[in-house]
Order: sequence, then structure tokens, then C-alpha cells
Amino acid sequence: MSLSKKLGAEFFGTFWLVLGGCGSAVLAAGFPEMGIGFVGVSLAFGLTVLTMVYAVGHISGGHFNPAVSFGLWSAGKFETKDLLPYIVAQVIGGTVGALVLYLIATGQTGFEVGGFASNGFGELSPGKYNLTAVLITEVVFTFMFLFIILGATSKNAPAGFAGIAIGLGLTLIHLVSIPVSNTSVNPARSTAAALFADTAAMSQLWVFWVAPIVGAILAGLVWKFFESEE
Repeated sequence: MSLSKKLGAEFFGTFWLVLGGCGSAVLAAGFPEMGIGFVGVSLAFGLTVLTMVYAVGHISGGHFNPAVSFGLWSAGKFETKDLLPYIVAQVIGGTVGALVLYLIATGQTGFEVGGFASNGFGELSPGKYNLTAVLITEVVFTFMFLFIILGATSKNAPAGFAGIAIGLGLTLIHLVSIPVSNTSVNPARSTAAALFADTAAMSQLWVFWVAPIVGAILAGLVWKFFESEE
């Protein structure tokens, strides 16, 4: 498969993740008074990944997330030369998804942008968790997300079920960590939301690049141990 097709798949996958996942938080989480809530948003993020893994995962590998690309790279399953192009495609795709969401959301009379589903710590954390708690959360939960991905896509795993495991894994991660950091585990998703947020989200964005990538790289290195035993 050509690199251009792979990058196109990553663009559309990340576009859908941000539009569907962040869109559920911005448009539906609290509508009209009791919307879909945290559970609904968690499911939405999981469903975006699940659907796109089956739609375009066979084209690009279905990363839709710079941390996933780094994790697969550290596990020796992704080439260094493709790392930057994938990340650029993911960030652009996520940003376009956030732009479409912004255009839709601002069409409502009285809509206030606010956090726009962005991530944060301290005052920008849904539960007002501090920087240390958010760093631990993002490192550990991204580690587990990559561990699920690497396991579900390994050669000895049941064929055809990886997308389900990955989508449900991301749902579980959101169910636990939304109150802490509003759940990133994905630097492209965090960047896209922060660009449109009417808060100080951009000043905290570094956390949601550093922590997920660290967690993902660690997962890739640990997975090498398990794979060597297969």
C-alpha cells in the first residue's frame, strides 16, 4: 500500500475519532439536561476507533494516534521513516475534525466554547486533579492501551477481533480517566481540542504529548519481552 493511501487512512481515522469522540462530549454529553454523560462519551470514543479499525485499519494499520505510532515503533512493528508522516496526518485529521465540530457547535444560539472537550490538570481537570495525578494517569493508561493493541494484533491472537478489543479497551480507559484528565492517551486528539478551547488548554498541551508517548514507548519495550516468549 502506498504511503499516500496510508496517510489518507490515518487522516480520516483521526478525523472521525475527534469528530465522534469530542463531538459526543461537546454536543451530547449534557443535552438537554441529562445527556449521554461520561458513559456515553466513553462509548463514543471506543466506537470511533472500533469502526475505523475495521474501515481503514487494513490500509494504514489503524493508529489514529501519535502515541500508538510511537508504541508500535518501540515494539519494532513500525518503521522510523513513517513515524513523522503518520503523526502529521493524524494531527491534521484531528484538527479538521475539531474544526467541523466547532462549526456545528457554534451554530447553536448561546453556545459557549469553554473547554471544548480539551484535556488538562488543576483547574482544567474535570475533577480538579493535580499535574502528578494527570501524568500518572496518562502514562499508565496509554501503556495499557498499547499493551492491548499489541496483544490483540499479535500473530497468536484470535483473528478478526482486534478492533473489538481495542475499541472496548479505549472505552474502559475513558470510563476510568475522564474525571482525571478528560482522557487524552492521544496527542492528536488533545491538540485538536486545545486549538479551539476557550481556556488555557494550549499551555498544558505538553503534558498530553509527553505522557502518552512515554507510556506508549514503555509498552512497546515491555511487549518485546512477551513476544520473545511466544
